[in-house]
Amino acid sequence: LDPNACGVLPIVIGKATKAIDYIENHDKAYEAKLVLGKTTDTYDSDGEILEESDIRITKDEFEKELFTFLGKQKQIPPMYSAKKVDGKKLYELAREGKVIERKPSDIEIYDIKLLSFSYPEAKIYVSCSKGTYIRSLIHDLGQNLGCGACMTELLRTNACGYSIDNSFTLSEIESYRDEDRLDEIIHPLEDLFSCVKLQCSPESASLLENGNKIPFSMVEEADVKEEQMVGLYHPDQRFVGLYKKKNDCYKLEKFFLE
Repeated sequence: LDPNACGVLPIVIGKATKAIDYIENHDKAYEAKLVLGKTTDTYDSDGEILEESDIRITKDEFEKELFTFLGKQKQIPPMYSAKKVDGKKLYELAREGKVIERKPSDIEIYDIKLLSFSYPEAKIYVSCSKGTYIRSLIHDLGQNLGCGACMTELLRTNACGYSIDNSFTLSEIESYRDEDRLDEIIHPLEDLFSCVKLQCSPESASLLENGNKIPFSMVEEADVKEEQMVGLYHPDQRFVGLYKKKNDCYKLEKFFLE
């Protein structure tokens, strides 16, 4: 759906596939290039041009309007997206020539910056919540400016807490595989979670292995609030799973131990 997109894509394998529901909720960051004066049906440069404009926008005008997108807001997803409506993906309807009304989604833009500007092209940085479509943001920006705009390139620079600086290209991954060194670049499952992680005592082993509640007395001391999520380790140092503080014990939320 985004042929001009590249960048960070976390890949989970083995038991880490159980964590998909958790990592999908993480925030993301992007660098995107756009061109002013063009509006397309897909909101990017690969789509069919619907309108063109010769209105010349200055850098100051662009930057002033760009900053209005900061904060919590509603965003209408593009027709060319994988979002489902009545069980069918929007892009499937779009390829059938159908355009339907889409409900706006709640999103948040944490940070947005102009990285470069040379009319009619610009490059921006966006840090945002899950569910944010950068193509839609650029389209809406163009509409607000009165000249139209579409995305030309998209680079995801951060996802699930992983930066592009410590990511690997497909060819690099293949090299590690061929050298039988994949273990060197695979992160432990527990790195996905930013919660407090605690060690359990030897007496907790059977309770942990059977998914039972774990009394506070069997877990190292920590300042944990009611309903707060924590990660617990088996006495043999294996990561067991995610737990929530419930009264005088920790209750299992997600089990990863094998």
